[in-house]
Amino acid sequence: MPHRHRLATVTFALGTLPLAAQHTVRVTPATVQWGRFDAAAKPVLTVKSGEVVTMDTICGVPEMLERLGAAADDPIREMKQMYAEIKDRGPGPHFLTGPVAIEGAMPGDVLEVEILDIRLRSPYGWMMISPDAGALPDEFPYQREKLIPLDERNKTAEFAPGIHIPIRPFFGCFGVAPPDGRLSSGPPSYNAGNLDNKWLVAGTKVYIPVHVPGALFEVGDGHAAQGDGEVCITAIETNLTGVFRFTVRKDMKLRWPRAETPTHFITMGLHERLDEAARRATLEMIDYLMTAHNLSRDDAYMLTSAGVDLHVTQVVDGVKGVHATLPKAIFTAP
Repeated sequence: MPHRHRLATVTFALGTLPLAAQHTVRVTPATVQWGRFDAAAKPVLTVKSGEVVTMDTICGVPEMLERLGAAADDPIREMKQMYAEIKDRGPGPHFLTGPVAIEGAMPGDVLEVEILDIRLRSPYGWMMISPDAGALPDEFPYQREKLIPLDERNKTAEFAPGIHIPIRPFFGCFGVAPPDGRLSSGPPSYNAGNLDNKWLVAGTKVYIPVHVPGALFEVGDGHAAQGDGEVCITAIETNLTGVFRFTVRKDMKLRWPRAETPTHFITMGLHERLDEAARRATLEMIDYLMTAHNLSRDDAYMLTSAGVDLHVTQVVDGVKGVHATLPKAIFTAP
């Protein structure tokens, strides 16, 4: 089983974590699901609720990256190994590390995924325009690829001379297994999946409904930076390491993923039609306000209109995303 187990107090970007079991999952053909969340997948690691797992990820096509000028590093070597050895691929495009099973997680529970830290694995990112994809396929009916240097020290991506984009790394795709069969990693769904939500950075908690025993968490599709919409079909894609604390929540019942940052609570709406995605995000926020803050349905609807922002998460994954952001500060005394 490809993981390291140790007991320690570990310091990450958010400070000192309490004493807890720590595990690591590296990228190997045995620890990667290619393009899917699978109810029948065998866990590469099983942990107890509350434990912390560090997970490496990869994102890209090795020949493309080398052709663009990326120097061979561990992630490129790992990608080559995936292409050479993994035969069971798809239906989605992503390399997903996992699954990790969490003891005690059962259908109907909620998995709390606390993102403790996200680190770059490579000094480069990449972007792509792909024919028949993106928000403007008729305007850009061709392939174009671009390598983007990443400056970890200054936390910027050099898109072009004189154009530097702040790095705020996050994982575009992570989630749990469906109740049966396989679910593509391409569109987001009730299991979370390819949310492409740039708010889900280190310091965030994501709440995902559980559908199979153990939940079976997978993660991939690293992004160095992204604008809401992700209109050309890629963010600045890159290889990341994530540190996660998994907690089984038997006190919560959810239909769709939700999230919480230090400053905001976030509900999400997913649908092929953008207006329906917005409707679902709004209904989820109303439900949250009624449940967590004891508001009437009418007051929750009006508060959502007065104090909540709707953002277009992405429009390019078949299933479109809208997320509603509620500032926690409005609940503090003036």
